Amino acid sequence: MTSPFPPHLHFPEPVLTFNPDGSSDTEIHPLRGLLRFGPFSQRINTEPIQIATITPASDAQLLYDFITDLKNQHNPKERTVFLPRWPGFKEVFKIGFNAANPKCHEKLDHIDTEIGRVTNPASLLKEHLVQALHRLKIHRAAFDVVFLYLPRRWQAGFHGKQKDDFDLHDHLKAVAASLGIPIQLIREDGARKYNCQASVAWHVGIALYVKAGGIPWKLADFDEDSAFIGISYAIRAAGTDQQQFVTCCSQVFDSGGSGLEFVAYDARDFKLFNRNPFLSRTEMFRVINRSMDFYRKRFPRRNPRRVTVHKTTEFKHEEIQGALEALQSCEEVDLIQVVDDAGWNGVRMNSSSIQGAAETPARYPVHRGTLVGLGPFDALLWTHGNVQDINQYGNYFQGSRGTPRPIKLVRHAGHGSWDHVARTTLGLSKMNWNNDALYNRLPVTMQYAKVLSRVVKRMPGGIGTSPYEIRFFM
Repeated sequence: MTSPFPPHLHFPEPVLTFNPDGSSDTEIHPLRGLLRFGPFSQRINTEPIQIATITPASDAQLLYDFITDLKNQHNPKERTVFLPRWPGFKEVFKIGFNAANPKCHEKLDHIDTEIGRVTNPASLLKEHLVQALHRLKIHRAAFDVVFLYLPRRWQAGFHGKQKDDFDLHDHLKAVAASLGIPIQLIREDGARKYNCQASVAWHVGIALYVKAGGIPWKLADFDEDSAFIGISYAIRAAGTDQQQFVTCCSQVFDSGGSGLEFVAYDARDFKLFNRNPFLSRTEMFRVINRSMDFYRKRFPRRNPRRVTVHKTTEFKHEEIQGALEALQSCEEVDLIQVVDDAGWNGVRMNSSSIQGAAETPARYPVHRGTLVGLGPFDALLWTHGNVQDINQYGNYFQGSRGTPRPIKLVRHAGHGSWDHVARTTLGLSKMNWNNDALYNRLPVTMQYAKVLSRVVKRMPGGIGTSPYEIRFFM
């Protein structure tokens, strides 16, 4: 017995642009596009990037050698069907980088002797590194990005004790962001000793360029009157009575998928269902309205015609009312729940040319960009799967293992076909500049939401009211 399956659509791989003039400098492969055309903002970012450092005194040369090695060529040893040769930082991004002046290099002498003698190494390490960041803040005008080296021998301080909610990586990102300092963490047992230095160079090189204020690529052929908002929440205790409150994080992306800013503030009027917070109408209005204020300040003569809002949980009735009220000047609004674990799977089958013969499993999985409608308000979208025309072999399956799972898109407000929602979600999955892959499973709105919800709740002295650039949290 066979069951009928809903009709499905396939959307082509989104195209990236590397030129703000709207020329033909486009590619679907982000790294190949950088090699062919250079970065999107190459005409704006022309001065060499100035790099500051924080490192143990005994490892200063190791970190210097690691950074300098970004200027050298590296051939890929993994993902060779996708990963091109790294020709050197200046050859890719059309600008160089230098060591900042001597006052911008913190060499820590005492941690090695102290970390093994204290009962709380995480507290010790946090204190020394935060102090180093504050000392660098004095010379902020002299550098663009800080490289911070973490040797394996400090590993005891990377996390707190069993019941202590402490993560050194997230804490340092939070402190650095509050100081307006982009940092790049380098772990001895991570990037420095990774087998494929071409992969490391692409990953770190893109991150360095973005953290210094550059834009490597944007989405091509997208309506410039569209904007995208991602919403996430972090729950923490307020005060000594342990009363919970919610920190709302809202990121805004322009039509090309480029992050503008994100804003966070503490909400008091909310309800918890299964540990998930849901805002009142007033609170949701404030979140969306503040996000749109930042968009309009960046584009003072542009009011987006269409706005899409993403979050991982459903939109309750009050949240829908608040969002629509804040976006009433927009012609079209889509409130989309992005469900990572949709509970569905799919296998691509090849039909036989012999009449009556059974279908056989294909060599490659479901095509990335496949959309299957489940009903009027939800659909499955394969953001992970087989991609054609990436290389000379005709097929490319990122990761080359497992069966790709779709994400589920649930529309809580909006109308029309799924075309715009599917195309933009697929495009936004290529806009995470913090890796060297072709795409992520989740759109960048949700990818950054996960990071922000972890980091924001650790920001010292409260989150304030000013917006933050997303590059500080990468």
